[in-house]
Amino acid sequence: MKADPSARLRDWFSVDPRRAIPAVTALALVLVQIAYPLSAGVTRDRITVVVVVLSAATAVAHAATTRGLRWACGFFVIVSGLGLTAEIVGTATGFPFGSYAYAVDRLGPALADVPLAVPLAWTGGLYPIWVVAGILADGQRADPSSVSNARRVGLFALGAVGWDLFLDPQMVADGQWTWSVTDAGLPGLPEIPYTNYLGWALVAVIMAVLLTLLDRLLAPPGDPSVAVPVAVFGWTWLGSTLAHAVFLGLPASAIWGFAGLGLLGIPLFLRATCVLSRRPRRDTPRFGAKKA
Repeated sequence: MKADPSARLRDWFSVDPRRAIPAVTALALVLVQIAYPLSAGVTRDRITVVVVVLSAATAVAHAATTRGLRWACGFFVIVSGLGLTAEIVGTATGFPFGSYAYAVDRLGPALADVPLAVPLAWTGGLYPIWVVAGILADGQRADPSSVSNARRVGLFALGAVGWDLFLDPQMVADGQWTWSVTDAGLPGLPEIPYTNYLGWALVAVIMAVLLTLLDRLLAPPGDPSVAVPVAVFGWTWLGSTLAHAVFLGLPASAIWGFAGLGLLGIPLFLRATCVLSRRPRRDTPRFGAKKA
């Protein structure tokens, strides 16, 4: 008996009291992000840190309630741990992103000149992308144990780079970090070198491979709900496009970010539309047919 696609979609977005915490933190995240373009100076720096904390809290809380606390901790250690390592190596050596440096005393405590808010941002920003990559890679279910691993790794790397097409221009414009090479980037974004995106792709691939191993080691309990991370993904994609184009004066990153994250966003939208359109039709007698 074939599964009802619309029932599957309802499972993904099912409501459960256990998911109240990530839903609330996600809502708070959206509200605080709306305040970002309306702020400046020290206030904006503080809002940036709050956004990072809320995004990481949303990711960890959702992972814990749907996949288990051990899996959530594993995700945090892999993504924030590898992110911090890559940032420390990157600022010290220029590999793998290129030569850059963070502003001093703007985003809170730092380790080896890397603000600790940065690895938290990796967790908060990449968790929704990992979930969406799993949905698209499998084609049917949100259960990461059943996905095509190679395809998910590739989609995750694309999504990570797509997200950075928003993140880096925004933070560079705000003075949170600066690049040594400022004339070797994409059209409209020359201040961010190509090496940055190659570095993001490399680190994301390593993360995705480790997360795949995590899925094998700690099989998720089978909770199919993805409403919160998918909503955060959609807000990040479309909300950032609007913010960059209208409020932040960054039209080039609005275009590049929309296109980059749209490599996952557009297929996700089309898949949801397709699933909804496949609702089974009720059996109705044809005109002139005799009733049984």
